[in-house]
Amino acid sequence: MTKEVVIKKVGSNIRKQRLSKGLSLNKLSIESGIDYSLLSRIEHGKINTSIYQFYKISKSLNTKMSEILEDV
Repeated sequence: MTKEVVIKKVGSNIRKQRLSKGLSLNKLSIESGIDYSLLSRIEHGKINTSIYQFYKISKSLNTKMSEILEDV
């Protein structure tokens, strides 16, 4: 699996988790403390981000980091 594929899959998993919780991108941005535009780029697989950012996202989504990394 290429780096680009992994980044897109992780971003897609974050988006699925967010939507399943009924959260808007703006709400997740506020709850996680991650800038809206950065979070959008993560979800769209445009950028590779840090483990700490994934931790903050998973905590805000009340989910395990392993669920964000599922199928990767």
